[in-house]
This record gives sequence, C-alpha cells and structure tokens, in this order.
Amino acid sequence: MGKDKLRRFAENLTFECFVQPEFEEIFRRDHPLKGHWRRDFFRNDRPIVLELGCGKGEYTVALAERDPRSNYIGVDIKGARMWRGAKTATERRMGNVGFVRTRIEFIGSFFAPGEVDEIWITFPDPQLRTKRAKKRLTAPSFLAAYARLLKPGGAIHLKTDSQHLYRYTQAVIAHFGLPCEAANPDIYGTGFADEVRSPTPVSVWATARSSPLSIGKATTPTKRTTKPRDPPAPEPRRRPTSPVTRDLRILYTKAPRAEVLYL
Repeated sequence: MGKDKLRRFAENLTFECFVQPEFEEIFRRDHPLKGHWRRDFFRNDRPIVLELGCGKGEYTVALAERDPRSNYIGVDIKGARMWRGAKTATERRMGNVGFVRTRIEFIGSFFAPGEVDEIWITFPDPQLRTKRAKKRLTAPSFLAAYARLLKPGGAIHLKTDSQHLYRYTQAVIAHFGLPCEAANPDIYGTGFADEVRSPTPVSVWATARSSPLSIGKATTPTKRTTKPRDPPAPEPRRRPTSPVTRDLRILYTKAPRAEVLYL
C-alpha cells in the first residue's frame, strides 16, 4: 500500500464528518448512530440524503453546498478516495455533510427504517458480467434494502453512463411494478437538463423533492491522448461511453422481492 493512501487513511480518522467503524461493529449488528443521525451527528431535524458509491465525494459536497437545508451523507468503501470529500467538507466547515466508509451491503446497520429522505446512486459500476448482476446497486435485493430505509414517498435517483445498467434498471422496475416518475435516455438532447440543477458539468440532478426513483446517464466525452490498452483476460472490454445523459426516477411505495434479475 502506498504511503499516500496510508496518510489519507490516518487523516480520515481526524475528520469529525467521517465515520469509519470496524467490521465487528456493524456485522449483524447496528451502529450506534442508527436512528440517531439527526440528533447525535448533525444535531438538527433536517432531511437526510444519501449518496451511495460516492467515490471522492464531490457530488455529496456539491449537493450539500447547493442545499444547506438538508443533510448529506456519502457512502463508499474506498477510504482513500473519500478522503477528498471529507477534507473539503472539513476545510469549508460544512455542518451538513458526513461520510460513512462501509460496504453498501451493510447500509441497514447504519440507518433505521424511515430515517432517510432520498438516495442518490451516481455513476455506479454497471457490473457488466452476468454473474455479477447481484452486485449492481439497482439489483432487487439492494432496492429492497433501500426501501426499508426510506420514509414513505422517499425517492431514489440514479445517474449512470452505462446503457446496460439503464436498461437493466428499467427492467427491474417493470418486473416488480415499481412506480417510475421519469426515465429519460438523453436528458441533454431532449432538453430535460434545462429543467434540473447541475452541481458539476458532468452530472444533472433532479430538483423535485418528492419525485420517484430516477435513472440517468451523464458523461462528458474526453479526448484520448494515447492508445488504450487491452484489459487483461478474462475481463471483458467495456463499451465506450457516449455523451448521452440518461435519467430515471422511481418512487418506492413498496419493496421489491429479494431476487436477482440476470439481464
């Protein structure tokens, strides 16, 4: 492990906005903050919004800056990446931002039923291989877990640059009869982007506070300066992303059954 990663891991422990429990603290048991995030962490009664798979946390911070009336929590397992968002939030003294380092599978150990108002899933790994379908963050088992955390009428928003994940999630919605408020395969080309706010040039966020789940695709094409290398076998090559932006929103009034669709 590089020295820079070790430095970031150590600095994460000094951030008040950073929660990093040991595995034994959350495996088959509840974290002390479960059900008490407003009282013990944020010390206010504002809505709680999660960003799952937050990466470096730029979107979590950007959304929190644009909406100081809500509390935002970025969740990811990559501590060295999350360091960037936690450090920015600390330097800017943002009291409405938090980060949790954990696997998404353990999300139920951190939040009580009805404690979360919204969930954002921003550019997750599409897990293109069929045998990894259950790892997709919009797989039925995950959606069922999210539904338990959301308050009645809570929203789940997905932004993706993967056509496969976009279509897969639509199939899950149709299979379980989940209400979908919006599903837009090209939010820039259709003008949908003009109706929503965008914290960064490469993402578009819906403004509707009580909207159902959204699926979207948002990418900014980059110019290649070197010839791309072939990935090592047996990993399949990913399809190149396009500048098309897709959006989909679903309102979770019921949880899907915990089964996996292999599409």
